[in-house]
Amino acid sequence: MIYLARNAKDVAVSFYHFDLMNNFQPFPGTWEEYPEKFMTGDVAYGSWFNHVKGWWKKKEEHPILFLYYEDMKENPKEEIKKITRFLEKNLNDEILDKIIHHTSFEVMKDNPLVNYTHLPTAMLDHSKSPFMRK
Repeated sequence: MIYLARNAKDVAVSFYHFDLMNNFQPFPGTWEEYPEKFMTGDVAYGSWFNHVKGWWKKKEEHPILFLYYEDMKENPKEEIKKITRFLEKNLNDEILDKIIHHTSFEVMKDNPLVNYTHLPTAMLDHSKSPFMRK
């Protein structure tokens, strides 16, 4: 398993904007209210802290590669190489470069299968917030 963790503050902001656009969940309240809900786990996805901590402990029992979103953004090639080593795959630089290109934020934000613009507004209202914001 590969677990990609992200800075809790960034996750809170991201979850809030997703909760705003997600028409299947109740209104998340104001941004002023949201951080407290996020820290106590009183959000649709539960406690971020418990989730990360729980999977961190599981790596003692199972092969789990922990990666960090911030590292993926800063040095995608090195992080993808970590994944290939974990999966015991050997990829040449041309393939690695293609993976980096297709998984870049710029390319993914324009891909309807990733940015969810193909879903009806009744599900995700992109006028409230795009799925991939920055």
